[in-house]
Amino acid sequence: MRYIGIDLGTRRIGLAFGDELGVATPLAALTAADPGERRSALLQVIRDRRADEIVIGHPLNMDDTVGPKAKEAELFAAQLSTELGKPVHLVDERLTSYEAESSIAKSKRRAVRASGIIDSRAATLILQDYLNQIFPPPESDLP
Repeated sequence: MRYIGIDLGTRRIGLAFGDELGVATPLAALTAADPGERRSALLQVIRDRRADEIVIGHPLNMDDTVGPKAKEAELFAAQLSTELGKPVHLVDERLTSYEAESSIAKSKRRAVRASGIIDSRAATLILQDYLNQIFPPPESDLP
C-alpha cells in the first residue's frame, strides 16, 4: 500500500509519502500560484507515486467544531475520492503546522514558509498520525 499525505492550504499544498513500512517522509510542496496548476500537479504526484490511499489534514477548530477550512477539506476530499476512485481519509490536523514550524529558527521562518517546507512537514505529521493508527508502532519493553 502507498499513501500520500496532504496539508491543504490556500497558497501551498504540503505533501508526504508513506507505505506499509509505516514511515511518512516529506515530499516537495506544491507552490504554483495558480490553484489549477497546484491541483494538476497534485494529481500527477498521486499518479507518479502510485498512491492507493490519500490522507488529508482536517483542520477542525480547537473546540472540535467544523469551520470553513474543515468544510473545504471535506469537499476537496470528496471530490478527490470521486475523481480518482481511491479512498481519501481525513485526519485531525490541529497544531500540525505549529509543530512543523516550531522546529525552524524564528529568523528563517518567513523564507522557509514560502518554500513549502513547513507545509510538507505538516503533511508528514498528518500522514504519520494516520500510519500509526493502521500500523501501530511496536510496544517497547523498556521501562
